[in-house]
Amino acid sequence: MTQTHASCAAPEAAGNAHPVVEAKAAIDGFLSEFMAFQDDIHATMQQQQEERLTMLDRKHAAAVSRPVLSRADDTGAPHLKAFDVYLRSGDDSAMRGLDLETKGLNTQTAGQGGYLVDPQTAEAIRGVLHATASIRAIASVVTVEATSFDVLVDHSDVASGWATETGPVSESTGHSIDRIPVRLHELSAMPKASQRLLDDSAFDIEGWLAARIAGKFARAEAKAFIDGDGADKPRGFLHHDKIADDVWEWGSLGYIATGNDGDFASVNAADAIVDLVYALGAGYRANGTFVMNSKTAGAVRKMKDNDGRFLWSDGLAAGEPARLMGYPVLIAEDMPDIATDSYAIAFGDFGAGYTIAERPDMRVLRDPFSAKPHVLFYATKRVGGDVSDFKAIKLLRFAED
Repeated sequence: MTQTHASCAAPEAAGNAHPVVEAKAAIDGFLSEFMAFQDDIHATMQQQQEERLTMLDRKHAAAVSRPVLSRADDTGAPHLKAFDVYLRSGDDSAMRGLDLETKGLNTQTAGQGGYLVDPQTAEAIRGVLHATASIRAIASVVTVEATSFDVLVDHSDVASGWATETGPVSESTGHSIDRIPVRLHELSAMPKASQRLLDDSAFDIEGWLAARIAGKFARAEAKAFIDGDGADKPRGFLHHDKIADDVWEWGSLGYIATGNDGDFASVNAADAIVDLVYALGAGYRANGTFVMNSKTAGAVRKMKDNDGRFLWSDGLAAGEPARLMGYPVLIAEDMPDIATDSYAIAFGDFGAGYTIAERPDMRVLRDPFSAKPHVLFYATKRVGGDVSDFKAIKLLRFAED
């Protein structure tokens, strides 16, 4: 408005300005000031909106980056805290004071036998075991509460035929059911740590314990599932009797010979692998997997068929297993090397052919006396394994017959 008064006063002083020009100048000045005022309001509102959005973005980013905490009512949280105290100091008063029956943890044992590993640590251990390259990855795994698990195999055929409306229906005859017990055995590991390390609050005792236990368990399991003798350990599938596939009978594993002692045949070497695949019944072959160690895989992947194409193909996606004749390959380092009379390659439906039974609980006993100044952690779990269907697994024998 100050400019408007000034512009009106100027013509009076000059004495020669027209009223229309004077009014136009006043309107132009008003519009200019209004537009400037409007721009200021718009800029202020935009700045405030950006500040609000920035604040929301910061809150969202903080929410995303914030670690997921256990819910206050999580049944494992009290056990986790008490377990942490027990591992660090040996104080088991909180463990003994837990009302486990109301929290679904009623399988806790007495302090003399150790205490149950908290659910989070146990899940980490189980996750590592399932991810490890062992028969566990392709076998049937069941969780039991008993000390053994029975697999029932029915060998009888259900009678079938074309029936008329009034004709008789044949009944099944020759019932034959095999009961295969899978006994559970105690698997143990004994990692140790110094008390000074345990006193450090920044030390992740549960994560350290889970990694050490899982590593020991995985190595022991992987070997036992292949060649364990069944004495205080699972019985591996290679520990069973082997018999030539053309005279195969239940209770043993059938094998195909390469035709050359300690090696593949010098001519048409790949034929033995083709014969191994088709020795398996069609119902099992659909879910077949090869099992061999790295040395054997190195020899097999050089093989070509009669048209010069490699039998071996690597997985196209990350984490996808290699394939041999279109079937996945599990690299299990506990399989024997190629040698005279060795069974270096197995092929079968291990989901049907091999069963692993285990208890869900895992225990840890703290021992501060046996290895001073270190503290031993005696961890145990119960697991068993055995062949559950002898028709589902075939072996390749590196021999003439």
